Amino acid sequence: MRRDDVRRLFSAGYRIFFLLAGLSAVFSMIVWEGWLAIHASGGSVAGAPFAMAPHLWHGHELLFGYGSVAVAGFLLTAAPNWVKARDASVAYFVTLSAVWLAGRMAIWWSASLPGGVVALFDLAFLPLVAGKVFAMLIKRPKPPQMMILGVIALVWTGNLLVHLEWLGLTATEARGQRVGLLALAALIAILGGRVTPAFTGNAMKRIGLEDGLPRNPMLLAGAGIALAILAALTMALPLPVSVPGAFAIAAGLVALGRMTMWRSLWARRDPIVWTLHVSYAFNAAGLIALGFAQFGVGSEVAALHLLAIGGIGGMTVSVMSRAAIGHSGRSLHAPGPVVIAYALIPVAALVRYAGSAYPDIYIPAILISGGLWIVLFTLYTVALWPVFWGERMDARVQGAAA
Repeated sequence: MRRDDVRRLFSAGYRIFFLLAGLSAVFSMIVWEGWLAIHASGGSVAGAPFAMAPHLWHGHELLFGYGSVAVAGFLLTAAPNWVKARDASVAYFVTLSAVWLAGRMAIWWSASLPGGVVALFDLAFLPLVAGKVFAMLIKRPKPPQMMILGVIALVWTGNLLVHLEWLGLTATEARGQRVGLLALAALIAILGGRVTPAFTGNAMKRIGLEDGLPRNPMLLAGAGIALAILAALTMALPLPVSVPGAFAIAAGLVALGRMTMWRSLWARRDPIVWTLHVSYAFNAAGLIALGFAQFGVGSEVAALHLLAIGGIGGMTVSVMSRAAIGHSGRSLHAPGPVVIAYALIPVAALVRYAGSAYPDIYIPAILISGGLWIVLFTLYTVALWPVFWGERMDARVQGAAA
């Protein structure tokens, strides 16, 4: 491995953070699946390095570990384009990556560390990301972009609520996990609700279609975004869970209404476009299912995983792969392994949903769903490895011409 390769990896948010996202998604699920398989076969695991129960570690790391680094990669790639600014320095990306990794190590070794130290390391990452993005956006502030920072604060608040219980100060861990999940779903309502119709329209224009382009009415978009944010915000407050539940149902229904104008059926011909539609639909369905679960209708655990895997997992993989391919100067076509990853996401979500909805198949469904998750993120990471480490394609063309 050459020094130039390492420097290139830390030269852009989409490179280092999307790679870390893929690796952490695989590692976190392997640990959880291994623990579950051992116990399902009658064995036991003693002396885990982390202090919390394995299922809580699993949920926390995929939500606040994977989710946070995926969001950081997107924002630190998109924000410079929004304000026509230069990317952050290599030193910044090295430092921020080290902070994220320190948080993961602190959680992993939490059984041997003071709870305050664990919280400090784990909670440090998102404020540093938000601070950098704020410094970029404040030069040309636009309300929709600044609103994203408020939602990032909600994700961080969810993690804080988790740590407060781990410190023995509150009983807010379950609420914190749900706040973080709903806040990420709100980010999908904002960002996914913007890029899905826009990228679909761009794909149609590339082949000469100018009539019947996707529509994204501002009033409906604003309502969907506001409702999704309110679901996360009210979940963070000491209110009856029916309140965020009602907002989640409304947000999901509005999201489905928006999709009727996005030419989703046309998008089926292009994997890098249809995966956005499928993921946005799962995000909407997950919000609705989770909302009804707050009223005692359906399995809450099933709804949480429908939203987490199909919505958040699906949209992050879709956006990360597209951003990495596009920003590396490559043609906007997903490699075959990445297309397979797109297809496996909804399958993994539905299998996991069935596992909680039908207790008789609980263990097999979890193991199959987790196995699919490991496979799809391995495909994503391996297929895009040259994108994360390699030169931009246009730079290679210029070098060959010279």
